[in-house]
Amino acid sequence: MIHAWPYKTNYLSAVCHIAHQEGSWAEVVSDFEYAKAKQSGVPGSRIILNGPYKSQKLLKEAIKDNAFINIDHFDELLMIEQIAKDMSEVVQVGIRLNFNNGYTEPWSRFGFNIENGEAMRAVLRIGGSKHLELTGLHSHIGTFILDTRAYAEQVRIMCAFMNAAEREIDCRISVLDIGGGFASFNALRGIYLSPEQIVPQIEQYAQAITNSLRAATAHREAEGKPLPMLILETGRAVIDDAECLITRVVGNKRLPDGRRGCILDSGVNLLFTAFWYNHMVKPLRPLDGISEDTVLYGSLCMNLDVIHSSIFLPPLNVGEPLMITNTGAYNNTQWMQFIQYRPNIIMIMEQGNVEVIREAEHLETLQSLEHVPLALRELEIKKKPGTIDE
Repeated sequence: MIHAWPYKTNYLSAVCHIAHQEGSWAEVVSDFEYAKAKQSGVPGSRIILNGPYKSQKLLKEAIKDNAFINIDHFDELLMIEQIAKDMSEVVQVGIRLNFNNGYTEPWSRFGFNIENGEAMRAVLRIGGSKHLELTGLHSHIGTFILDTRAYAEQVRIMCAFMNAAEREIDCRISVLDIGGGFASFNALRGIYLSPEQIVPQIEQYAQAITNSLRAATAHREAEGKPLPMLILETGRAVIDDAECLITRVVGNKRLPDGRRGCILDSGVNLLFTAFWYNHMVKPLRPLDGISEDTVLYGSLCMNLDVIHSSIFLPPLNVGEPLMITNTGAYNNTQWMQFIQYRPNIIMIMEQGNVEVIREAEHLETLQSLEHVPLALRELEIKKKPGTIDE
């Protein structure tokens, strides 16, 4: 089994280096992520290239690097075939599948659909090409999946399709990539049970996947055929609880409904996942006083900047530090420069020392890519008749 680190989850260089030091490959979905993976020292043969848009330049580079490409649609298939023809190469490829597993909402916008026959048409098209060889199948059935039966059914469906594809075009599927989607111990908004009650353990996901895979490939072992290599692209479950946001209280107010409102020095520009989760928030020291229902507002001048809409906390004085936990997934990749500068990110090393892995922003950081036209650099303030400056 291979784990491929999905860069879109968290592409802080230090985090990516840890993943690769632990043996993870790289899973990328853009030119930028591909370049970053190579810069991190990942060889092309350990890069999985997914996503609905892959530029021609990126595809050429990936083919030269022997990266594994999962095709998303027919136009991409034709582009890869033409590139391979121009390079006089036979390129090994995978195709992304989508299907109804009965437990999650189908992600039909990605890949080739099995039920309507498009996936098999893609197989036949590749089988008829002199420059393409089908060696892999890929699917990703969703995000924050709480029912492990979804993975068991995903594996069963993919293995059945693998057998059908191998019969149709006499190929050998050597890679079975089932994507990610494992949940972390965050509390989804709208679900009232605690994460400890509803989020499966990693071992439960693993058992569902491996039991289904053994059953679906038992005939291959009996026939002496090699088993496909299983690839997981798990991101959230790996990194989410490894990062937290430290913030401070900057103000308090009493809301019209009687609840307390607390203003923090961090906003949703740093904590994008506050729109999805009721993050756990903890004071960094024991506090006296009676806890009450509190709304935590961010620092941005916009009404939707709400870090937590309802949480019981003791009285919080100005300057009180709070820790918001499980923020490692999709915050450092989807955060935005808006109104406030983004702060330092630090990493606590195994030896206990602290390292800055991303420096805080400042004005020069934000303006480094801007250019003011010469005609706008010296603005003459036009004075209106009757003003005091006249």
